[in-house]
Amino acid sequence: MSISMCLAIYADEHAQTVAAPERIGYAIDALDRFWRDQPVSTVRGETCRRYMRERGVSEGTVRRELGTLRAAINHCFKEGYLTSAPAVVLPPRPAPRERWLTRQEAAFLLRAARSLRIDGRHLAHFILCGLYTGSRKQTILNLHLDTPSIYGGYVDTDAGVLYRKPQGKRMTAKRQTPARLPHSYLCRLRRHVAMGRRFVVQDHRGNRVGDISKGWANAKIQAGIIASARGIDLDLSDVTPHTLKHTAITWTLQGGASIWDVAGYFGTSVDTIERVYGHLSPDHQKSAIDAINK
Repeated sequence: MSISMCLAIYADEHAQTVAAPERIGYAIDALDRFWRDQPVSTVRGETCRRYMRERGVSEGTVRRELGTLRAAINHCFKEGYLTSAPAVVLPPRPAPRERWLTRQEAAFLLRAARSLRIDGRHLAHFILCGLYTGSRKQTILNLHLDTPSIYGGYVDTDAGVLYRKPQGKRMTAKRQTPARLPHSYLCRLRRHVAMGRRFVVQDHRGNRVGDISKGWANAKIQAGIIASARGIDLDLSDVTPHTLKHTAITWTLQGGASIWDVAGYFGTSVDTIERVYGHLSPDHQKSAIDAINK
């Protein structure tokens, strides 16, 4: 069997059952350009490493693509299309990005967002939601207020609960679990509902905002200018919207919350919290240290 055929079978029989089949499609397109009609038996360490070299993208991207190849081969093996499944060699898992904002950086970024022209001030609401809920960018942009939807999650301001997942959507590895909102942020959202707002992030015309890339770039520049006027050197060049999630989790752990509660609130696995953020908790390895001290 050719690798192209193996990928096609995987796409037809499995990819359509997942929540984001387009991601598998992107990986298959890249894989097919390299492997084409080579038989599955040509998959081995040497050819996988050659794919890594010739692909010319980050190790994280190559790892995801080769992971799709491995999944396709294993699927065809389990379904009886192949009599054996050669091992797919993946590059090492990239080191987790640990960039998070200090409270001063977050304050300048928020101040900069509020200083933008009227068509960009919605960014301040995006930043606050990210810092309070640690939700991913698209989840925040799709959040409704008090109205369940199949297109996005919503905030029930009466019950004080954030429902990240749209109605009817399957739960995926990008966990979108419900979370109770802190009182200070909930009060803000209740005021927004009283003012007639329909979305957590909406423009001055009352429409849901679909993209923040331009406002985000402008806010980072403006934050640097505002800080510089106060004699503070501020570098936010490596800050992305996802940094808000890192920041929210980091601040919560530093505040003394348990890893289990943090994982539940932010919809992130305990394994990820321990691997990426665990050392930031004041109680990190506390029981081991207490035992040694005895």
